[in-house]
Amino acid sequence: MQAPSPVPWHTLSAEDALRRAGSSTQGLKEHEAAARLLRDGPNTLKGSQRQSVWSMFLQQLQNVLMLTLLAAAVLSFILGHTLEAVAISVIVVFAVILGFLQEFRAERAIRALAEMAPPLAKVRRGGKEFLIPAEEIVSGDVLMLSAGDRVPADGRLLFSAVLQLEESSLTGESLPSDKDSGAVVALDAATGDQSTMVFAGTTVSAGRGEAVTVATGMQTRFGGIAALLGGVAGVRTPLQDHLDRIGTILARSALLIVALLVIAGFFRGQPFLEMLVFGIALAVAVVPEALPAVVTISLALGVQRMAKRNALMRSLPAVETLGSTTVICSDKTGTLTRDEMTVRVVHTSGVNVAVSGTGYEPSGTFSLDGDTGMPPSLHSLLTAAMLCNDARLEKNDEKGWYVAGDPTEGALLVLGRKGGLDELELRRQHPRLDELPFSPELRRMLTQHSFQGKMRLFMKGAPETVLAACSEVLLSEGSASLDASMRRELLEEADAFAGRAMRVLALAEKWDGEISGSVSGMTFLGFAAMIDPPRPEAAEAVRRCRSAGIRPLLITGDHPATARAIAGELGMAGEGDVVTGRMLEEMDEEDLSRAVQSASVFARVSPEHKLRIVEALQLHGEVVAMTGDGVNDAPALKRADIGISMGITGTDVAKEASDMMLTDDNFVSIVDAVEEGRGIYENIKKYLSYLLSSNMGELGLMVAATLTGLPLPLSAVQILYVNLATDGLPALALAVDPPESDTMLRRPRKRDAGVFSRAMVALLLGGGIWSAVVNMSLFLYALDSGRPLREAMSMTFASLVLIQFFKAYAFRSQRKSMFSRPFANRWLNLAILWELGLLAVIFVVPVFHEPFGIYPLSREDWLLVALVSLTVIPVLELVKFLVRRGVISGYS
Repeated sequence: MQAPSPVPWHTLSAEDALRRAGSSTQGLKEHEAAARLLRDGPNTLKGSQRQSVWSMFLQQLQNVLMLTLLAAAVLSFILGHTLEAVAISVIVVFAVILGFLQEFRAERAIRALAEMAPPLAKVRRGGKEFLIPAEEIVSGDVLMLSAGDRVPADGRLLFSAVLQLEESSLTGESLPSDKDSGAVVALDAATGDQSTMVFAGTTVSAGRGEAVTVATGMQTRFGGIAALLGGVAGVRTPLQDHLDRIGTILARSALLIVALLVIAGFFRGQPFLEMLVFGIALAVAVVPEALPAVVTISLALGVQRMAKRNALMRSLPAVETLGSTTVICSDKTGTLTRDEMTVRVVHTSGVNVAVSGTGYEPSGTFSLDGDTGMPPSLHSLLTAAMLCNDARLEKNDEKGWYVAGDPTEGALLVLGRKGGLDELELRRQHPRLDELPFSPELRRMLTQHSFQGKMRLFMKGAPETVLAACSEVLLSEGSASLDASMRRELLEEADAFAGRAMRVLALAEKWDGEISGSVSGMTFLGFAAMIDPPRPEAAEAVRRCRSAGIRPLLITGDHPATARAIAGELGMAGEGDVVTGRMLEEMDEEDLSRAVQSASVFARVSPEHKLRIVEALQLHGEVVAMTGDGVNDAPALKRADIGISMGITGTDVAKEASDMMLTDDNFVSIVDAVEEGRGIYENIKKYLSYLLSSNMGELGLMVAATLTGLPLPLSAVQILYVNLATDGLPALALAVDPPESDTMLRRPRKRDAGVFSRAMVALLLGGGIWSAVVNMSLFLYALDSGRPLREAMSMTFASLVLIQFFKAYAFRSQRKSMFSRPFANRWLNLAILWELGLLAVIFVVPVFHEPFGIYPLSREDWLLVALVSLTVIPVLELVKFLVRRGVISGYS
């Protein structure tokens, strides 16, 4: 008989929950907590199933190019051609190991990010309160929760005082959830309706509470969602598909070439095995065997550069998608703004006092009409702001100044510090005797303090609520009666601040006042108008987006006025009206389609709205990058072409669903990552076009000689040397070429655009065909002039190598002249110098003459070889000139 399901925690009483958790109101004893930690493991999310080391290694071999090369190496070894087999095997091993190491290092970097700066949590153990790392919390621990705390585990409430939690990251609800330890909750209540429970990853927005831990780590609600999302498969990028198609085509071409050469050689009377080995060598020349290695190196180096610019990629191929991003959907708080509420204006005694400084650093000045100074009433307002306040202003070497608690209250603490007050000293001198915490219904907070034996009451809250409780107003000359006309003027002043996207708090006081449900007779002290200011660098990043043909969209849960004001400061507004979440819900698909094309600001949106916006943009062919930090953002992050999670404020589930994480939660880092993505893609194209052009030159030369019945211009070893050595280092150097100055001045490439643009095809055809023509002409000239076949082959070999070097410099740009900053790539310079040295050794040192089939060349031979090689430069410069003039279009 099956055992009955346990009663859900949210239906138990506080006493029953403690009994079932094996705990008490005094909490666990230390030895009990240690035993449970050993039994249950740390309170962390494990994320998705990681690839094993072996599967990650073997995955590097699942590539058409790799398999073709392995087959060629094995066949060469069987035929006794050890040199060719070793040369091919070295390239394969190098590419496989490099790809594996980069993927492994990227995985470790992601794990390291998830483990950085573990949050702390306050618990009661053995009747004493401790601050411990959240990962050490175990089932049965009694959690101590207050405003601003992040809930570290799932728990059943034991006590609550006007407790509210921000649960949008879990439930999608934009408003805080009221919590009540004594509530009676239905058995089938949804997560958002379980008012007796607190859940890991949510935040305490108001009040205080205590809860007994009932689930940790992967057993929490967050853990369950993380497990579900972790197994979602990724989508292949266009670059992967294009390169696989290219590899398949080239591999098939190689097999066809081998067959043709072997058949042609057989009918010409040449040994079958000799022609077979030569055909394999030429096939290797056709197949860009270093392509996987170069692509991996390009992406890996790009990932490392991105990490230095605060963007951590979860997978290497996703870097390429960044280069084609056409829309960036960004959150406001912390991404475009500092996520540090800052008081900019104080209204007191009938005047506006400007406050300088931004963020939580308590440095700034007060100015009135350009003169520094403080009206007498300002001191009372600052005192109220610091005492009617539960936040703490702290500083450490890693984070600098930060607020523990509500950001709005933190802004008031910073304001008081700027006015020369110290909240710690104030709280010591005037301890809190009673309080009425903030509640959404009353929209105010009350605290009572002792001042020289007298009771002093402070109120903080919404302007209309505070003014309704006031009968007087404090002016420079003293208190005055607050009549209806003055109250109306003050409300209009508050509305004016709100119209500028500021959050307005009113402050009041009363001597000898008592806290009760209905408070009156307060004295109005003034308003504090604050805003989360835009990051100073964000406006320039938005401008860079527009220059690059990328639409930046602001998508936030904030009020439309706030969103519009921030967008205006950053230069994002002006493309259409602000669209709210309520408007989105009323739109059909056609209306939504029009809205995402015209609007630049979406306010009061939920995570579900984000998903609709992403899908609507993608229907228009946009490549969308989307930011998110909550659990309910995960679907939108998965659906977006590039999902971007926040490394600081993001949930583990959001990070798991994303392609990229921002370690500084800064919009600028997204734009920097797009620039890196574009540069990486361009460098891969440079390498590919250079390599294919070089291989085309070799192939054209050998096929022409075979079809015309001439002796072969190159030996198998010479072909392998040109392909594996000369193409190798210069090609790798192109993979780290500095980005062109106009990288972020071009429009994004289209989603369905292939790797080969018309300009790229023209350049590789021009270089490849010209190389084949001039080298064939040189070979014929050398034979006709009476030179031995070995000398003619050596001259052709040297010319082919030098042409490759010149082409490497030319292929650094599809349109700019190679004489524009020709030596800007120092790695290419070093690669060419190294290869020139190797070429000299092969021709000068006699021991290499026989293996490579070299005939020592005279000074006249070298002069002729150099002149022939140089002719490729004007040909490629002509192609670029035609591209610049628009005769050859399709540059991308």
